[in-house]
Amino acid sequence: MKKFLLVAVGLAVLAGSACSKAPECTTEIATKKAQEMAAALQEAITKDPSKAADLTAKVQAVTTKYQGSTTLADACKAYDELTKAIKG
Repeated sequence: MKKFLLVAVGLAVLAGSACSKAPECTTEIATKKAQEMAAALQEAITKDPSKAADLTAKVQAVTTKYQGSTTLADACKAYDELTKAIKG
């Protein structure tokens, strides 16, 4: 669980520090997506703790994909992919 929260915080830092010219992803939107992703993660783990290892692998794959990204657009894409992976 702590590992998931660290990933969420890491992506939140990315979103907060990123600068994007694209209007479709603002800091507010990225923050909302981060909150939605964290809530989905919390719900999934609470509902079925046995899926934590599988979720960890999915989260790590998406996190690795966007590791070097510095734009809000990429942060929003990462949050969307994470939320989709978590929800199945």
